Amino acid sequence: MPARLSRRDFLKCSVVAGITVYIAAPGSAALAALFERERQRPLPWDAATGHIRYRTDATAKVTGEKIFSYDMRSRDLPGWPREQAHAMLLRVAQADRVYAGFDLSLLGDALKADRIVTAADLQRDGVAFPAFYGEDMLLPEGKTPAYLGQAVALLVWHDFARFRAAKTALKFRDDLIRWGAQTGPLERPPWASFRYVRVGGATPFDDDTYSSLKDTPLFPAGYRKNLPQWPQSDATGAIDAKGMAHAEAMASALDTPGADTLVLEREYFSQSIDTAAFELDNGNGWFDAANATMHLVTATQSPQEVAEDGARMLAASALGVKRLVLHPCYTVGYGSKDHNAFPFYALMAGLYGDGRPVRLANDRYEQFQSSLKRHSFRIRYRLAVDRDSGKFGIFQGTMLGDGGGRQNFSPSVCLVAATAAQSIYYFPRSDLASTVIASRALDAGSARGYGTLQSMGATEMLVDEVAAELKLDPIELRQRNVFKSGMKNTQGAIPGGAQRADEVLARCRAHPLWQQRAQRKHEYEAAHPGKRYGVGFGCVQKDFGTGAEAAFAEVSLSREGKVLLRHIGIDMGTGMATSQSALCVPWLGRPADEIRTGETQWPELPMFATGDPWLMQQAEQDRNIGNPRWTPNYVSPSSASNSAYFFGHATREAARLLFTQGLWPAALAIWGQGFGGGQLSPLSVRREQARWMAGKLTAGGLTPLPLEQLAAKAFELGLATGAVVHTFNRWQWAEAEFPLDGEDARLPLDGIALRWGDGEVQGKGTPTENGYRMIERTRAHYPDAQRNNAGVVYYSAIGTIAEVAVDTGSGEIELLNHHSVLECGNPIVPELVSGQLQGGLAMGIGHALHEYLPLYEDGPGNGTWNFNRYTLPLAKDVAVWKQTGEVLPAMSDTDPPKGMAEVVMIAVVPAIVNAIAHATGLRFRELPVTAEKVRVALATGRIEPAPSTTDKEQPA
Repeated sequence: MPARLSRRDFLKCSVVAGITVYIAAPGSAALAALFERERQRPLPWDAATGHIRYRTDATAKVTGEKIFSYDMRSRDLPGWPREQAHAMLLRVAQADRVYAGFDLSLLGDALKADRIVTAADLQRDGVAFPAFYGEDMLLPEGKTPAYLGQAVALLVWHDFARFRAAKTALKFRDDLIRWGAQTGPLERPPWASFRYVRVGGATPFDDDTYSSLKDTPLFPAGYRKNLPQWPQSDATGAIDAKGMAHAEAMASALDTPGADTLVLEREYFSQSIDTAAFELDNGNGWFDAANATMHLVTATQSPQEVAEDGARMLAASALGVKRLVLHPCYTVGYGSKDHNAFPFYALMAGLYGDGRPVRLANDRYEQFQSSLKRHSFRIRYRLAVDRDSGKFGIFQGTMLGDGGGRQNFSPSVCLVAATAAQSIYYFPRSDLASTVIASRALDAGSARGYGTLQSMGATEMLVDEVAAELKLDPIELRQRNVFKSGMKNTQGAIPGGAQRADEVLARCRAHPLWQQRAQRKHEYEAAHPGKRYGVGFGCVQKDFGTGAEAAFAEVSLSREGKVLLRHIGIDMGTGMATSQSALCVPWLGRPADEIRTGETQWPELPMFATGDPWLMQQAEQDRNIGNPRWTPNYVSPSSASNSAYFFGHATREAARLLFTQGLWPAALAIWGQGFGGGQLSPLSVRREQARWMAGKLTAGGLTPLPLEQLAAKAFELGLATGAVVHTFNRWQWAEAEFPLDGEDARLPLDGIALRWGDGEVQGKGTPTENGYRMIERTRAHYPDAQRNNAGVVYYSAIGTIAEVAVDTGSGEIELLNHHSVLECGNPIVPELVSGQLQGGLAMGIGHALHEYLPLYEDGPGNGTWNFNRYTLPLAKDVAVWKQTGEVLPAMSDTDPPKGMAEVVMIAVVPAIVNAIAHATGLRFRELPVTAEKVRVALATGRIEPAPSTTDKEQPA
């Protein structure tokens, strides 16, 4: 092993498929530049007010010093060769004929690649994608491409100048690829289908007659022309047949409504978009053959996946790789770097550098041609409403999404789109089916919104149209049907915690933008001839979590009282490092002095997982639960909305353990020595009296103690000075019993390890690493596997009012102003919540009015797309100086923070579309609503539909 890794770095390893995996720690010399140890600043924290003045990476961000893996070259990494090779992937721009090779003769001898890698080379060397990504890492000759933009060859140059000139020469050339017979696009079954049928009881709070949670979700027996073939209906048959009988009864009721029932049927289209992440997909890999070691610097939201599946990929090859050293880095992804194939292409490229590190990095054209996209959806809804009361009855939905050429997270997005469709409403009966097809489009993955933007946006447009039909105030109609605490969602699950969408609605209804909309419309249109004014509203509640959230966190103290936080989470620009540091304050009196993110190795707490946590049967869980090191899921990748609640739970619990097992008994020992105004019995003050005031711990009027003094005493007495915890959540927290005293006997954790004193103390537990001892649980309490059927139970809500002006001549839509009311529990760092709110709103505005990618031949898969063709909203488009927002106050200081970084982008989409309807009388149901669409509709009175999502109906 090269000497550049410290002993601690060396120990931070695991063995996967015979490959030793090292995760380079932020403290290592090799990563000093990546993690900016000299650029990071401890949180500027005012102990008296509890206010954090700016985030840990603020200085680096505003000065341009924040470094991403995209910035790294081999010369920047100690121990790497200075000679940097560069590579590109050759991709196809057609997917309807047989691939027959390529011709690079135009490069001549001067610019020809130093190494060309094809599918034949990969097959010879045993190099292939991890199973998650399917087959054909490089497309072999004789096959039809599965999708536009599929890679067929890797081209490597040993110097940058020739690489740059050659890449320029190859760009936009359709004659590089040789083609054989016309085959038409590949025909493959859809990636997934789910159906959720629910028939509620007599009231929203009674037991369900039928539901997915109580009974089962419905799955197709097969497909015919991309359409799922659901089970046969039989009211007295098997459990799924009964579900279909209920679905058919609902369909019949919608087909033949009574005179007192309004049934509205509408179809909606949500387009494919690019996430437009600041950092392009990239990696830099070096195969040190002399040491049988592969080194990889890469951008990823899921470093654990890259470490484990990358090791398996290397182990399966015939190239003799024995070790993988992974450098996970800062990134910005909006979901596009979560389970993205690019790190594995970078690993592959590193194998063929002939001893040189190989940098594989997209330019913006390549990013458009290959990065994960947001799923396009076509949605058909039917809603039955009582005309007198305005109460919703039956809600039926059929959703068809396009998942593109590789499966990726399409099954999950398919599921979430269906389970989110109800948004903030209660429906007594519902039948929601979702299918995501395989097509020749680019891969669609976990882009921000994750299917809910598409389904809930359509729901909000539909509800507004119902209000117009019934001549009701649109917010009043929502208030009559709002989902309240204790009600069941469309899967039959009661959401966790209080549901507060009703409070959001009340605040929005009272806002001047809404109250004065008629008066404002009259005044604006009188003052602006040729323009129409409108105000629209949207309100949604977004789930957060996956049903298998898992995390590790370590909180530890130095003898001097410095706080270290290690975490699995990747800071993707959300400020996760800052907020997780701040979560230490309630228990340690100050934020973490140092935080290390993207940690994937946890030898201090050697847990392991088996199977698939989402498909796990109860028998498998029961079989493993007795092993104190087993957990249903090892770790979760970072996403926009899982750090505050799920990752934060791990941080809080680790800090709490450090307090209860270390700092509190240390404080009692100090106070017991007479420093509290006389001898003190430990029974005379209780832990619940403890308060941190101005960075010092006090209780019951006793002398305030600084953290430095408490830490020194904890080390002196051999008390807990470090805690590592593991968490698991399947729509409720796993709990376990541990051989610890007092209230720590049962904790919302499934694994813990403690360090006593300096680590040499012979404390409780099994010795592991770095002075830690695993405190093996004596009994575990995992949520039943059946809870997977709940789909979702955690929600945060937002309501957005949008004010627009529409030019009747050009069709141009001007967003004048918008106001949002967000419910997200207790914000950890309010400024970060504000930043996410503003950024999410801008993304939603882009989706509503600007951003669009054709799915097929005219789309980004042809390699010609860049920001000259793809329109992002600018500051002038988002009402940057006028927009306002507020956060609903938490009910108490014990409310947990909720995941909110996705929900903030959704409500503004239907709010804008509903505002356009208020302005013009035209209801657009196809996104984005562009000036051209509005101009044509105003001129003709007709709104043209967007192309169908179904692949076969697209023009060739």
